[in-house]
Amino acid sequence: AILTVQFSPNGADLATGSGDTTVRLWDVSSQTPRRKLEGHKGWVLCVVWSPDANLLASGSMDSTVIIWDPREALRRTHLKGHKKWISSICWEPLHRSRSGQSERLASGSEDCKVRIWHALSGRCEFVLSGHTKSITCVRWGGEGMLYSSSQDRTIKVWSDADGSQVRSLQGHGHWVNTMALSTDYALRCGVFDIQRSTAPGTPGESKLLAMEMYNSAKRDRPEKLVSGSDDFTLHLWEPVTSGKPLSRMTGHQQLVNMVAFSPDQELIASASFDRSVRLWHASSGNFIATLRGHVAAVYQVAWSADSRLLLSSSKDSTVKVWEARTRKLKVDLPGHADEVYAVDWSPDGAKVASGGKDKALKLWQN
Repeated sequence: AILTVQFSPNGADLATGSGDTTVRLWDVSSQTPRRKLEGHKGWVLCVVWSPDANLLASGSMDSTVIIWDPREALRRTHLKGHKKWISSICWEPLHRSRSGQSERLASGSEDCKVRIWHALSGRCEFVLSGHTKSITCVRWGGEGMLYSSSQDRTIKVWSDADGSQVRSLQGHGHWVNTMALSTDYALRCGVFDIQRSTAPGTPGESKLLAMEMYNSAKRDRPEKLVSGSDDFTLHLWEPVTSGKPLSRMTGHQQLVNMVAFSPDQELIASASFDRSVRLWHASSGNFIATLRGHVAAVYQVAWSADSRLLLSSSKDSTVKVWEARTRKLKVDLPGHADEVYAVDWSPDGAKVASGGKDKALKLWQN
């Protein structure tokens, strides 16, 4: 099965991770497989591109992270230290990097630890201990904070400078499964946007441009975090300023599997095992609408770059595209023979990728 898919920040390439232990690279424009990357000894659970598009990280059930050079299709470093499988990976934002190139990343594991690594030397800089159960998700914010969610019902906020714990966000009554940051889209794109598919000449220029893009996305507002839980709720937080939730968002009838801010930071979408997708106001956490149409659990959601359309993938073997403004189903993307585990929308808005149990990767043109 294909377990994870992600487009590169410039939208030119696509990476997939699979239950067959491989990572595959695909050329988006020609829609052809480019390379098969072998090195893991267990299912590949996450693949994440660095925001400068120069490196790709993959995390596996074999408890290791591999850093790949996607251009040369070579393994650069093999990061070993976790005792159990890797559940989540995130890269340091480009504007926070010392050199203006993607260098550091964080991995969260079933072993209750978060590790911060230097990607190319393979050195583990910090081990963040404090959670008492599995880490489910890690996110690296643009303000010097790293966030980790866990089955211990907490979200911990860490300093990316020294690895110390800043605060613990408590409020969920069960496992915290997923998190998203209001600035996720800007952090993911790094120096690339819809108009720009090539990076600036020097790392210094890259860092300045990434900072510019991040600041314009943030618009002088503190970064927000939304979390989704097995307690059927979402919580909205402003972790830089407070350890208390701004809003407790109720309505789902089953666990919340994924949450995502729209790129314009106006809306939050949540996917649930109750077969629905819900839309919420990102500023207040107020409920807007329920999108019904799936006939089984909804696994993932992804926004289009212009925030007008929302994608959802489900156990029911379909991928659906919804219109955010009208809250209606715009198009059904059939074709998968079984559960669709993973979905992504390219950062330039042009293409959609989906993968799942039937081992097929599908590319759709917007």
